[in-house]
Amino acid sequence: MTMRFEQILAEGIAQCSYLLGDTGSGTAAVVDPRPDCDIYIERAKALGLTITHVFETHIHADFLSGARELVDRLDGTPKLCVSVEGGAEYDFAHEGIRDGDKFTFGQLTLETRHTPGHTPEHVSFLLYEKENDDPWGVLSGDSFFVDSVGRPDLLGDDKTEELTEALFRTTQEFYMQLPEGVLVYPCHGAGSACGPNIGDRMSTSIAYEKAHNKYVQITDLEAFKEEMTKDAPPVPTHYPRLKKVNAAGPEVMHGLPRCIGKTPEEFEALIAKDDVQLVDIRDMLAFGGGFIEGSINIGLQPILSVWAGWTLDPDKPIALVSEKAADIDEAVLRLWRVGFTKFAGHLNGGIAAWRTSGRPLAHIPQVPVQELKGSDLTPLDVRKDEEWDGGHIPGAIHHFLGTLEDEMDQLDRSTDYAVYCQGGYRASVAASLLHRAGFKNVSAVPGSFGAWSAQDYPVET
Repeated sequence: MTMRFEQILAEGIAQCSYLLGDTGSGTAAVVDPRPDCDIYIERAKALGLTITHVFETHIHADFLSGARELVDRLDGTPKLCVSVEGGAEYDFAHEGIRDGDKFTFGQLTLETRHTPGHTPEHVSFLLYEKENDDPWGVLSGDSFFVDSVGRPDLLGDDKTEELTEALFRTTQEFYMQLPEGVLVYPCHGAGSACGPNIGDRMSTSIAYEKAHNKYVQITDLEAFKEEMTKDAPPVPTHYPRLKKVNAAGPEVMHGLPRCIGKTPEEFEALIAKDDVQLVDIRDMLAFGGGFIEGSINIGLQPILSVWAGWTLDPDKPIALVSEKAADIDEAVLRLWRVGFTKFAGHLNGGIAAWRTSGRPLAHIPQVPVQELKGSDLTPLDVRKDEEWDGGHIPGAIHHFLGTLEDEMDQLDRSTDYAVYCQGGYRASVAASLLHRAGFKNVSAVPGSFGAWSAQDYPVET
């Protein structure tokens, strides 16, 4: 008999889900699954396990819950267990769980503990070997992270103070009272906006956090409130939307959403519709060299999920343009993870088919840092506030990419802007948004601030 415990990372959204069980009983559970749920089914099959339960630590805001999708893929047999603490309600079939509820999978036992703060209903799961009195681990969801804690401000200003106080109590009265050897497995790693300054490691221990986590070292409530307010990252625009979708119950797609290939003629007619949003997933240099007018460039990297969530409208079907057809399914998967399920289609043959059909192409100049330095271009920095504060190109102006569309009226359309970020990815997203909005004097900076710094060019702070 062997206990099985696997952490499964969804890159880009930096989300961790868990498959855990016991080969003796042959039973297993999945905690906080993502919607592309084949990985849990395949891993359970490989380990000889049957998934009997699917758990959620809370109503997620940053990614589309895959709990209903996974249960459906397994013919509805696993129990879908969600917290009904804090008055939580759901518009789908479920089994409510509360503080103290226990679930056994062979030698492994999960104990539900109510850990409010990030959300009112949030629960964590203590992990025990069946005969032991002390837990060996805890699945902390979004209440406790490596070097950090969950943010308490996602339900709006009227709930933030109440949730901050609850988070403080959860941290001090639950986590800090656990044995120091307990291992902590959170729902997110570095790069997630579900907590401030989340550390790079994928797991931690209570002992390590006691020694290094500044948030747990604050034992005064008012000081804790001040620190959480100061460190809170911007709230991505898709968070409030996904919170509602996950409470209502995401649509079960029965697999990857469909995105049908179109000829250039069909695609041209498709994107002429007002309700279709055009997304080009190529690299920034390829995109800048020639793209279909009206495109947003969100390159096919794991971080596509995050910036699609910030910039796209979930109610409008997405039309995709790629370099090659093999990229489409990966793009659809990454969009699905943040709640996009409506696809108008993709351009068969990629951008080459559009080009060889003789249809027009727009361009965004790519300005290397050597040309930017000493030029008359106005650098436009679209990084986060803390990145800007840490150092920026002299003479630059600053508008964070996540709020750029709302702040475009503050920009002078006659100015020649050179858009930069840290490496160029976000710069191309921003430049494409500006171009689509009618800014024609826009260029993007490959390498961006990283390349500027590598050349030892002057930096302002």
